Amino acid sequence: MTTLYAIGSNGSGQLGIGHKEDVSVPKPVLFDPTLQLKPITQIRAGGNHTLFITSTGELFSSGDPSSGARGLSSGTEISDLSVRKICLSAEADAVISRSHTCFGAATWEASIIVQKDETGRATKVYSIGIGNKGELGLGELLFRSSKAELIKDFPPGDLEVVDVAASVTHVVAVLSNGDVYGWGNGRKGQIGLPEGIIHSPRKIEGLPFKVVKAVCGREFTYLLGGSSDGRHAILGSDKWEIRSSAPQSVGGWKDAGAGWGSIVVLLDDGSLLSWGRNDHGQQRPTDMPPVAQIAIGSEHSLALTNEGDVLAWGWGEHGNCGPSTINGDVKGTWNVIASGKYLPPGSAISYIGAGCATSWVCLQTST
Repeated sequence: MTTLYAIGSNGSGQLGIGHKEDVSVPKPVLFDPTLQLKPITQIRAGGNHTLFITSTGELFSSGDPSSGARGLSSGTEISDLSVRKICLSAEADAVISRSHTCFGAATWEASIIVQKDETGRATKVYSIGIGNKGELGLGELLFRSSKAELIKDFPPGDLEVVDVAASVTHVVAVLSNGDVYGWGNGRKGQIGLPEGIIHSPRKIEGLPFKVVKAVCGREFTYLLGGSSDGRHAILGSDKWEIRSSAPQSVGGWKDAGAGWGSIVVLLDDGSLLSWGRNDHGQQRPTDMPPVAQIAIGSEHSLALTNEGDVLAWGWGEHGNCGPSTINGDVKGTWNVIASGKYLPPGSAISYIGAGCATSWVCLQTST
């Protein structure tokens, strides 16, 4: 059985907990109780909406429906303040609902959904919501849609998508041959040159290695090659010295995430690297125990330790780092916001997620 808990900013109901008040103590996220919810494997958060993807490719959402980024109602929600299964469009839902969602990403007011095609390959990229700076990737004339629109002729050739990432106003997709495409706000060079607003997927030229993973900050994009290779690249603004303070290589990386102005990398040995903005304590605290998972929000981070504790640090004014902060921050240390040590036998924390001042902890219980 899967149970999801949430804390943090909730003014638009983006936590899906039945009301619009911020919370600093974990509350259960409200899914349709008639559903047999499968394990959550991805949580992607926009400004005021959240996407949830399960191990079986089901797609759910919570939060503000006004932008259209949550899709249309499928009638499975408990209330407007609970989680609902996404109905991407009235016409295409019968087909899309049977498809397997592989990846999701969220800008401030839009959602990007990658699904498998009829051959089981990740070649169908949909966008939905508002994209005033090209975030939908649908050309210059379409900047708002409440139904899923397929980005045509993408990916090119016989390639498929292996990763997709987004921040406030831009999106990048990594393809199976190591190429990277981007669209949206590229005025700082975060989606390659020439700088500017890019309304349709454009290949980022000049990368010296094959990319396997991408994460996005507010005005930058972080690209990683293979773990054993260690090569990486940061495109875009150098605000907070996000480019100039980066390590030369990140060999042995296991995962990576980006806040609006910082980067955190999880290494195979359970240690963390971090650099960039740190005025609210966004960089990793010292003397951390070994870590199994990370989740990086806009200005805060979560880590699931090997011992089963969920640690939170950074900007926590909305309760997303737990109830204990100093002037809204958790700097140079961490709060334990959940712990597997106190769960009943057969239960464990399986996944963590973070967004715009929001935090999630997923529990898995054997039945």
